[in-house]
Amino acid sequence: MDYDALLNCTDETLCTKAAQGLRAAEEIMVARYRPFVRACARPLFLTGGDSEDLTQEGMVGLLMAIREYDPRKAATFRTFAEICIRNRLYSALRADGREKHTFLNQSVSLDNPFFDSNSYTFGALSGVSHVDPAELIAERDYVDCVLERTRQQLSEFEAKILGYYLEGLSCGEIAATVGKSPKSVDNAVQRVRRKVARQIESCAVSES
Repeated sequence: MDYDALLNCTDETLCTKAAQGLRAAEEIMVARYRPFVRACARPLFLTGGDSEDLTQEGMVGLLMAIREYDPRKAATFRTFAEICIRNRLYSALRADGREKHTFLNQSVSLDNPFFDSNSYTFGALSGVSHVDPAELIAERDYVDCVLERTRQQLSEFEAKILGYYLEGLSCGEIAATVGKSPKSVDNAVQRVRRKVARQIESCAVSES
């Protein structure tokens, strides 16, 4: 199968071909999911720092997903990949020596919790997951507190910028989309980071 034909293949087909040793199939999957990995990583250092190191950790999770995906299971590759990527990201944060709540003090996920009783993440990925689903669920109230209070503090422009930022767009790409300068977009991102940091501190005080 030539490269152009591979580009039109489904994720599941590409994973099968990658497992058969077709390197081009794996390369296409990496390119296809790189923006998704970046989008998963971006919120985790929202309050400061460079997310590129964490993005690289997410890419390791993606490669794991590509190489370990079993098409005989009911889940789609995207579902499996998201779990592998997020587990790798959370494991990287926890391996950095953070205590309870501290990884949330440096990171806030704006997605709905992806572990639930109807998900095959309970038990089906015991060999992949390094994060206790119950522990993540237990953090939900804390995360909700941060998100609710932060959203109330964002201007319409900041909320728009935040949405694009979390999708993985660079400041330059966001600037082109909204018709503003990269500096204006970067300033908005920094303001959002400061507001998130204040709300994290506020929620932590409320819990104590």
